[in-house]
Amino acid sequence: MIQKPSPAVAVVGRHNSGKTTLVERVIAELTARGHDIGSVKHHGHKGFDIDYPGKDSYRHRAAGASETVIVSPDKMARVKTLEHDLECSQIVASMPNHDLVVVEGYRKSGLPTIEIMRQANAADARVAEVFAQAAEQGLPLGFDFVQQARAEQRGEAAALGAGLSAGGEADAAAAQQASDPHPDLVEKLPTQRTVALVTDIPRAQRAAKTYGLPCFDPDDIGAISDFLEAGYVRPRLSVVIQAGGESRRMGRSKATVPFGGRPLMAHMVERMLPVADELVITTNEPENLGFLAEEFPEADIRLVRDALPTRGALPGFLTGLSAASCPIVAMVACDMVNASSALSVAEAQKLIETGADAVVPVNMHGFEPFHGVYRRKECLAAVQSALDSGETKVQHFIRRVKMAPFTRDEVLEVEPRGGCFLNANTPDELATLERSLLA
Repeated sequence: MIQKPSPAVAVVGRHNSGKTTLVERVIAELTARGHDIGSVKHHGHKGFDIDYPGKDSYRHRAAGASETVIVSPDKMARVKTLEHDLECSQIVASMPNHDLVVVEGYRKSGLPTIEIMRQANAADARVAEVFAQAAEQGLPLGFDFVQQARAEQRGEAAALGAGLSAGGEADAAAAQQASDPHPDLVEKLPTQRTVALVTDIPRAQRAAKTYGLPCFDPDDIGAISDFLEAGYVRPRLSVVIQAGGESRRMGRSKATVPFGGRPLMAHMVERMLPVADELVITTNEPENLGFLAEEFPEADIRLVRDALPTRGALPGFLTGLSAASCPIVAMVACDMVNASSALSVAEAQKLIETGADAVVPVNMHGFEPFHGVYRRKECLAAVQSALDSGETKVQHFIRRVKMAPFTRDEVLEVEPRGGCFLNANTPDELATLERSLLA
């Protein structure tokens, strides 16, 4: 089974800021919208345990097991002894195939963070004040607010120290307290990883606007969920297998030519189906591909004829992008017998991370657009514009969008054996690929 990496976002704040309540409500809302949500809770203190004396799992661990898995018909739990705290990235990496993982805590994880500040929490009010002052002074987001707070409090300490009397221990203690930064300020302020603010504090709301940060009321769970859906929930992926070519050199339809004892298209569907939220096949012979519905009844495969009478790569892209309904589209040629669903997943991940319109493999031979991933809306407009200008090659539309290359090294990291872009145009080439793949 292909493991799709889960995107993740962290909800951070100070003690009693309402992180758990916010996370709980957001998870409930996103789940109600049909998303598969995972969650991580950072417990900062040692001694946390979920099995207790008398439980079978506890007895296993007490006997010396470093890791115990408890399984019932509807749940599974894993209890593992750690020598040190795991990095949040390691935890999220061990939780594939979720539409989103919502992390509570882990401010230093490197994940995009949503900061929560509530008026009723004194620590939040103090943080909001420092945050607002920085915004008013024109300091950049990511400025060391802690140092600013320390400087302010050193000034307060100096003022107290000037009034100390000899032996005034109470005054000395007050001066010492003022000279230390507020414990809830230290490393607990918005940073460059902050992508949104959730707050009911007016000054913090104004500061967020100054920094260009989206800002939400803590009770506006719908708007917060909309924000996460738009930018962080994994978009659904349409996989389009292009089979609309004329196949002149093959001498017959590539989609139905035998490969490994079955039609080539069945082989391609089997390779790409694990990552497809929607599977589309562009073909001018749908009547000859009816066997796919019987062989893959769970796939709900859509067979789509060419949108234009003109054959070619660019018209094929127009057909595929027009037919797809998901926001991200993985395009694969039906004669790429080594096509990799894992590669399409990695390309889609890069598309999300970079904000690109297209992620296209690039090697010594140039672009490999028939194993790339594309944002449907933006790329469909670019393809139509290229066709309207009389262009015929895929490279002409790629120049019109924001493209992120997927390098040879990145490909080999996903598929160490390579060969993902080899295609068969003749019976001899197909036979050679069949021998190599099935050997």
